[in-house]
Amino acid sequence: MNQPTSIQPSPQGMTLSAFNARIERLIGSEAIVQNQWVIAETSDMRLNRSGHCYLELIEKDTQGATVARVSAAIWANKYTALYYNFQRATGQTLATGMKVMVNVTATFHRLYGMKVIINDIDPNYTLGDMARQRQEIINRLTAEGVIDLNKQLPWPIVPQRIAIVSAAGAAGYGDFMNQLTSNPYGLQFYTCLFNAVMQGTQTVPTVMAALDRINSHIDLFDCVVIIRGGGATSELNSFDNYDLASYVANFPLPVIVGIGHERDVTVLDAVAAMRVKTPTAAAEWLIQRGTNALAHLDELQDAISTAVRDTVAQAREHLAYFTTLIPATARRIIDTNRIRLDNYAKSIPFAANGLITNQRTRLERLVERMGDTVASAMQRERQRLQSLDDKATLLSPESTLKRGYALVRMGDRCITAANQLHTGDQVTIQLAEGTAEAAIKQVNQQN
Repeated sequence: MNQPTSIQPSPQGMTLSAFNARIERLIGSEAIVQNQWVIAETSDMRLNRSGHCYLELIEKDTQGATVARVSAAIWANKYTALYYNFQRATGQTLATGMKVMVNVTATFHRLYGMKVIINDIDPNYTLGDMARQRQEIINRLTAEGVIDLNKQLPWPIVPQRIAIVSAAGAAGYGDFMNQLTSNPYGLQFYTCLFNAVMQGTQTVPTVMAALDRINSHIDLFDCVVIIRGGGATSELNSFDNYDLASYVANFPLPVIVGIGHERDVTVLDAVAAMRVKTPTAAAEWLIQRGTNALAHLDELQDAISTAVRDTVAQAREHLAYFTTLIPATARRIIDTNRIRLDNYAKSIPFAANGLITNQRTRLERLVERMGDTVASAMQRERQRLQSLDDKATLLSPESTLKRGYALVRMGDRCITAANQLHTGDQVTIQLAEGTAEAAIKQVNQQN
């Protein structure tokens, strides 16, 4: 029979609210979590209707992974002052994704849980972090050897074909165009706008897209101008972007940057071939290049005029000198050539006699050599004819018959083979002395 299972008594428990109250009292009594300066990154910032700002403070490791997170709040009674103090000191709007140093107090509410309250923000830390990030990008571009590439590109004497990267309706673009086209020197510039967003998160992709389009028509332009009007320094953060700065540093046309700020220098300013303060200053720089060229042309014109005047004056002096010199020179040349002609006339008979004597001697030598050559040739021909005569005599029929050979004929035909004869044929045998008549008794043919 099964024994009934014994039931263990439950431990003495407390309500969740009582437990949270203990945490609340514990945190509230600990000075180490009150008014502490903490370095973190802002995340998920949002402002509610009451003016309270809610956000998260996070910490990331070197690989970008979040290693700590806590909910935070800035109450409305402090938010406005902290917001504007931060913006005035850093030139940036307090927003998500910023490195900050904040003074916080940890709180725990039994209903809403853990939260830290931000009492103050140190803008100097954020300024330092911005400068650090900017310097890191510059150091990286320097290490890659591209920081000065765009600066090293050659400039046309007068850059007139201008590719402009700007926002179509921006005041800075209008100021640039007005300054460029209404210059008092009558300089002509040919411009083409490549529209881009010049502030906010779309700045980098749209500016790079505009540069891509320019690069595809690079033969049409002398340089690129990237401009925007003035504004808060926070609006210029996109120009401290590594990808954009690297693209500009490697761009095959010289780039002018005039993005409307004087106090700070962005990374884009550091890599561009020319950095100016404002869009108007960019136009003035281009105009100055033109006026410098005009001034140089004026200098060349003056130099050419002076050189021509000097050359004409020298030519006149030379002409006057030669005018007086020519008659005397002509008389001297005539006298010199008359003497030479007389000398030639006197020397001709002697030269002719000498030439005739030489040719006569040469002719006599040729005649002597010709007689010897003819006699030698005739002797060789006599010998050759005698040799041929001896051969003809040796090979004649008479000589052959005298050596014991006989010639067989049948009628008018000479017999040279046994198959030309038949038994009973009558033949005549020609001997060296006389002939004999014979009848063929037998024919023996040999293969």
